[in-house]
Amino acid sequence: MLNRSLSTFMNAFTASDYTMYPFSTQNEKDFQNLLSVYLDAVFFPCLREQDFRQEGWRLENENPTDPNTPLVFKGVVFNEMKGFFSDNGRIYAQNLQNKLYPDHTYSVVSGGEPLAIPDLTWQQLRQFHATHYHPSNARFFTYGDLPLEQHLKQIEEEALSKFECINPNTEVPSQPHWSSPREDHVTCSPDTLAPDPARQNTLSVSYLLGDITDTFEGFTLSLLSSLMVSGPNSPFYKALIEPKIGSDFPSVVGYDGSTKQASFSIGLQGIAEKDTEKMWFHKGEMCKINSFLIILEIEIKHQTTNFGLALASYIASSWNHGGDPVELLQINSSTAQFRQALKENPRFLQDKVKHYFKENTHRLTLSMSPDEAYMDKQSKAEKEKLQKKIQALSDCDRKEIYDKGLELLNAQSKTQDASCLPALKVSDIKPTIPITPVQIGTTGGVPVQYCEQPTNGLVYFRAMCSLNTLPEDLKLYVPLFCSVITKMGCGALDYRQQAQQMDLRTGGMSVTPQVITDSTQLDMYEQGVLLSSSCLERNLPHMFQLWSDIFNSPHFDEEERLRVLVMMSAQELSNGIAFSGHMYAMTRAGRHLTPAGDLQETFGGMEQVKFMKRIAEMSDLSGVIRTLPRIKKHLLNPENMRCAVNSTPQKMSETAAQLESFTKDIAENRKERKPVKTNIIEVRFQRELNFHPCQMKTFFQMPFPINFVSESIRAVPFSHEDYASLYILARMMMAKYLHGEIREKGGAYGGGARMGGGLFSFFSYRDPNSVQTLSAFRKGVDWAKSGQFTQQDIDEAKLAVFSNVDAPVAPSDKGMGQFIHGITDEMKQSLRERLFAVTHKSLVEVTERYLCAGQSTCGAAILGPENETIKKDPSWIVK
Repeated sequence: MLNRSLSTFMNAFTASDYTMYPFSTQNEKDFQNLLSVYLDAVFFPCLREQDFRQEGWRLENENPTDPNTPLVFKGVVFNEMKGFFSDNGRIYAQNLQNKLYPDHTYSVVSGGEPLAIPDLTWQQLRQFHATHYHPSNARFFTYGDLPLEQHLKQIEEEALSKFECINPNTEVPSQPHWSSPREDHVTCSPDTLAPDPARQNTLSVSYLLGDITDTFEGFTLSLLSSLMVSGPNSPFYKALIEPKIGSDFPSVVGYDGSTKQASFSIGLQGIAEKDTEKMWFHKGEMCKINSFLIILEIEIKHQTTNFGLALASYIASSWNHGGDPVELLQINSSTAQFRQALKENPRFLQDKVKHYFKENTHRLTLSMSPDEAYMDKQSKAEKEKLQKKIQALSDCDRKEIYDKGLELLNAQSKTQDASCLPALKVSDIKPTIPITPVQIGTTGGVPVQYCEQPTNGLVYFRAMCSLNTLPEDLKLYVPLFCSVITKMGCGALDYRQQAQQMDLRTGGMSVTPQVITDSTQLDMYEQGVLLSSSCLERNLPHMFQLWSDIFNSPHFDEEERLRVLVMMSAQELSNGIAFSGHMYAMTRAGRHLTPAGDLQETFGGMEQVKFMKRIAEMSDLSGVIRTLPRIKKHLLNPENMRCAVNSTPQKMSETAAQLESFTKDIAENRKERKPVKTNIIEVRFQRELNFHPCQMKTFFQMPFPINFVSESIRAVPFSHEDYASLYILARMMMAKYLHGEIREKGGAYGGGARMGGGLFSFFSYRDPNSVQTLSAFRKGVDWAKSGQFTQQDIDEAKLAVFSNVDAPVAPSDKGMGQFIHGITDEMKQSLRERLFAVTHKSLVEVTERYLCAGQSTCGAAILGPENETIKKDPSWIVK
């Protein structure tokens, strides 16, 4: 359906005790189509044995066409869950839940413990579906502006009317309360990119709390949790992070209301073995209630494009256990009740701390430490499981496995007949886009883009500061500078006061590195940092005052504070690789293809991960501290800046006045009183004169049992006439060729192609293969070159592309394509017309022109386990 619809979202989520099947679209006919397909798929699936073997698990010859190759485990979910547990944070979170609730459903892995998956039979799965995926056990949620009656009628006619009521027996009992605390220990794989290899232990204390169907109690405990763990003013931050016992809180921290009874966890990751005893519970002061209630107000007013999905996810757990979903959405009444409770009993929160923490005997202390042999043990356990299965096979069984392997391969190689599925037509797509009016002006010599939008009482501010004048040796430090500049204090405020003011006065303030490829030339790009913040209209002067202080007098001299931030940042980067390995692979593969690609690897690739690890290992950060003001001088400079504001029409003139006051303030405080340039827009994009594209293949050996693979090819910029054909080609190859080869046959969790930033990139995610996948990318090119696709395939790819192009844009983000990327509505409309005009001939031509061997300049990257084939190949650089 991804290729037959204009959906803005389609997926399925597996929680610990429910499955959610959400979709969204802006087209009424498409909504009915998708509802029809979802109802059918959820309540009346075929669940054929072949589907179970492909998506779940199977025994199969390594090469399905050769019965003499060894038998191995295959299957999409089997590999997905192996990938899931290659992330140490997830190993910890899963064990914590299993051990805190040991007596029923939460004691098992709902997604499937990899080595338990091969014990599941097809019959068991069918039986499970029959009793659990039944309307008597379901809840329906719709959000949007289409009439509800039509949805209800369709749900009744296509699903509900076809079932009798049953008692599914799926109520989750309460976890029996322990009479005394417990301790446990688990192991994980060592992290080669950890900030400090000697400090890889995790330890936390978790408490069983109340039932999540009690809405007000959940609200209170969630707020109490925020008070205790959020930001540098929280007691646990002061007690655990600042003394540098560990690098950061672990993957599970604070309140968790996703299970029938909530829990609260507090702990640390990145602890040395000898320091695990230093962890303690700290009561702390309760002084931040107002700022959290303001954060709630901003969250309610801030409109996102996935608001309906966020609401569905927010109410799902409580509703699943019989809670009142409407009550859960009435945040204002919970806030009023909370204020009243505090008024009646000033010790209201202290009493909660006493009841749920001090006197609570259902407490689990869980530690996790790295084990050098962890991967070997996992591998050995899988081999033993495999051998056990193989030993039980007769010759007849082996023959059947071989025959079924061929049968599955044959089914995977056939084009599926999707004619039974409803589909929109390309003619259902609107020919033009709505224009977003923006006004361009200058304030204090700084160019400003004004965009009037229904922002619900919030003002959104962005500023792009150019990096063009920054010396080359400082580039690697830019992401670190961005992550600390809003967290070290400014003006008269120390970092704690700054954090408190940001909470009270804004919806957050951030600085992020930006690398933007020019829309007309591949070797031109813009480098800068983007300042972003939002606030309630009444707090506008306060927000700009905070930015003024950051520009005029940021604090850089506190080495201890910097060390805490460096450790947290390095830990976060290291943790993110197992989750986003395909992004790191794509970034690395594109490094030597364009100047922008090179800088992206510097700012956000494996080079940055390794750089931050080196910084985290330094015993003396005084050199880094000396570097930060040098960067600030080039970056936080009104001469190199342009701004954008989104607000309501009623508030725009006041916002402009506040912005003018801000730009004057930061200009006056500069030491060198040069006149401010007004042609910043004209010098946005620059050319890298010494850059020459070249081929490069890099392999990163990682402590994962699965691979992330990418190949990137230098192609064309956004405004080029061939961009539209390459954009549609990427989508069509993904749906019509790569999905079948990489997921269905290869067993990877995902894979595909995308076009953007001047590069045509292939990727795979949680992939049991590496070299074989690179070969599948090449075969995909041959498939496209040979023109083995139909007009229907092209139309479906166009639908999928337009669902992305026409995805809704929140009021806060309107006009940002023009401000950040330099892409105007006229340029978008021009691309739209070229997308409509893409033909079979143009797709074959762009494949030959850009993607074929000999024509293309490409890079490749793999993140994965030890790989002898690649190590023996001199064309690969091994890291």
